[in-house]
Amino acid sequence: MFTGIIEKTGKLVSKAESGSNIDFWFQSEISNELKIDQSLAHNGVCLTVVELKDGQHRVTAIAETLEKTNLGELGENQLVNLERCMPVNGRFDGHIVQGHVDETGICIERKETEGSWYFKFRITNANNKGLLVNKGSICINGVSLTVVEAKVDWFSIAIIPYTYNFTNFNEIEIGTKINLEFDILGKYVQKQLDLRS
Repeated sequence: MFTGIIEKTGKLVSKAESGSNIDFWFQSEISNELKIDQSLAHNGVCLTVVELKDGQHRVTAIAETLEKTNLGELGENQLVNLERCMPVNGRFDGHIVQGHVDETGICIERKETEGSWYFKFRITNANNKGLLVNKGSICINGVSLTVVEAKVDWFSIAIIPYTYNFTNFNEIEIGTKINLEFDILGKYVQKQLDLRS
């Protein structure tokens, strides 16, 4: 389990297809601290560390993960947000994040507003449109954020300079595809409502 509080960003060194999978090599300040078989969120996607060398770590994404996330579109030197699993005795600074991306969204607006940044994202999956509420939680590329405004097919967030500079939000432009994980509590409520109808 994760909390959406990013530890570091990692840089994509290389990627290679392996059947329907893709192997990714990332370099980061925490790569030397990782262990084989450890879970690590990359842009909010929980992946298993399978190899370590020279300050880099390798993970493998299967076809289903590649279809549901933005990982397959990463280019060399592009940044990903990294978070290790939350320790049992750790602080819960974000919200419950599983590392299971529900869908991708598209940035449709980005603007600076006197020191903070405002982003608007479009969602496409009709099943997820009821999971967003004003001032609710959303995970974007692994970052725990608060929804400013939730509409039928889009939502907005505002971020502080620290988040903008410390994560890969500074690389998000209009048209950028982002990973979305909706609040697990909302998903459970929706499931119960669906079962009653």
